[in-house]
Amino acid sequence: MVGMSHRSAPVALLEQLSLDEAGQKHAALAMVDRPSLSEAMIVSTCNRLEVYAVANSFHTGVGEVVEVLQEVSGADIDELRGSLYVRYADAAAEHMMLVSSGLDSMVIGEQQIIGQVRSSYQGAIESGSVGPALHGLVQAALRTGKRVHAETEIDEAGASMVSFAFDKALDAMGREDLSGSTGLVLGAGAMASLAATHMGRLGIDRIIVANRTRSRAERLAEHAKEAGVQADVVDFEQRHSVLDQVDIAVSATGADNFTITAEDIPAGKASLMLIDLSLPRDISDATAQLEGVELVNIERLKDMNARTGTPTDAAAQAIVAEELEAYTSAQRVRNVAPAVSALRKHAAEIIDSEIERLVARTPDMDDHSFGEVQNTVRRVVDKLLHHPTVRVKELAASSGTVSYDTALQELFGLPLERGVSVAVSDLPDAELVALGFTQADKVLRTE
Repeated sequence: MVGMSHRSAPVALLEQLSLDEAGQKHAALAMVDRPSLSEAMIVSTCNRLEVYAVANSFHTGVGEVVEVLQEVSGADIDELRGSLYVRYADAAAEHMMLVSSGLDSMVIGEQQIIGQVRSSYQGAIESGSVGPALHGLVQAALRTGKRVHAETEIDEAGASMVSFAFDKALDAMGREDLSGSTGLVLGAGAMASLAATHMGRLGIDRIIVANRTRSRAERLAEHAKEAGVQADVVDFEQRHSVLDQVDIAVSATGADNFTITAEDIPAGKASLMLIDLSLPRDISDATAQLEGVELVNIERLKDMNARTGTPTDAAAQAIVAEELEAYTSAQRVRNVAPAVSALRKHAAEIIDSEIERLVARTPDMDDHSFGEVQNTVRRVVDKLLHHPTVRVKELAASSGTVSYDTALQELFGLPLERGVSVAVSDLPDAELVALGFTQADKVLRTE
C-alpha cells in the first residue's frame, strides 16, 4: 500500500492527487501495465489517496506506483515522495482494515469510508485491475469494518465528516441548531445527501438544492420534503442568485472549478456560513476574507480536529487484530497449498511407477493379490503423507517457523530430541569463540 492522507500531506497536494472514479480506473490500469504490478486498486476520498497493489518486487513495485501517481497528477516528484507512506505484507492488510473501520479517519468512526472502499473495489472489478489477492483482502477489510460498527460503540463515539463539519459550523455561528434558517446544498451525491439530511436533523426550515443534473437535485429535494423539510430546486447556473436568501451553504460536488467564489457573495450580506465538503475544494478560500462570512473546509477541519495518536478503542482494535490474524492465517495456508498438492502428485507418480515395475517383475501374480499389494502401497503412502500435509498447514496458519534440523520431526510427527546441556568448559575452543565466550570464561566456569 502506497498512499497519503490528511496526516502526511498538505490539502493542496491531496487535491492535486484526488481522482474521480474514471481517474481511479485509469491510474489502476496504468499500474497493472507495469512489469512489477499484477493487481491494483485506488481509494481516493476527501482526505486520503491510497493505492493497494500486488507486486512481485517490493522496491520496484513502490517505484512504479509512485511513477504512475506522478504522471496522472503532475505533482512534484520530491514533494510526492516526501508525503507518501508505505505499508507491505501484513501491515498493508491491517491498514486497509483500520481504514475500512473508520479508525484511521480524520473523525474516528466515520461511516462513509467503508462505502468508499467498497465503491473503489467495485470500480476496480469493472476495469479488471484486481484479482484474487486484492479480492480476499478487500472482503476481509469490509467484514472488519462491518464488525467494528456493529459490535462496538464507535458510531456513538465518532461522527461522520459531515456531522463533524456541521458541529464546527454551529460553534462558529454560536448556535445549537439551524431552526429558523434556510440552507443551500450544491450537489446531489452521497456527501450532499448526508448534508441535507443533517440539516433536517438540525431543524432547518428550508433547503434549496442545485445540481448540474437537475433531476438528481429534484430527487434530493423530494427526500427532504418526505422528511418534513420545505425544499426547492434551482438550476445549477443560478445557484449564486439564492445566496442572499440563505444562512448556510454546503458544497459537495467535486467540481473542477469553484462553485462559490468571493465575487458570488452578495454585497452587504450580514452573515453566511459556508461548508466545503469536497476535495478538490469547491469554495474559494477568499470567501473567508469577507466580513460576516465563515468558511469550514477539509483543511480547517484538519486543523480543528484535536485527536492525536493511535485510536485507543480497545474493542475495535481487538476486532481488527482478530480479523487480521484470520486473514493472514488463511493467506499462509493458501500459499502452502500448491506445495502440498505437488507433494501428493509426486507421491502418486512414484506409486504408479513402482506398480508398473511390480507388474513387469511379477507377471504370474493374480489380479486379487496385485490389487491387495496396490492398495497396501497407496495406504502406506497416504498415511506417511497425512501428518506432514496437515502439520504444514497448521504451521502456516499459526505463522510458526520450523528450523531445518527439526523439519522432519515436525512434519512427520517424530519424537523431538531435546537439547543437551553442555558445560562451557566442555566446549572446543573454536566453538567457544563462535558462541561469544572467551578463554577466561572457560576457566571461570571450570573453576
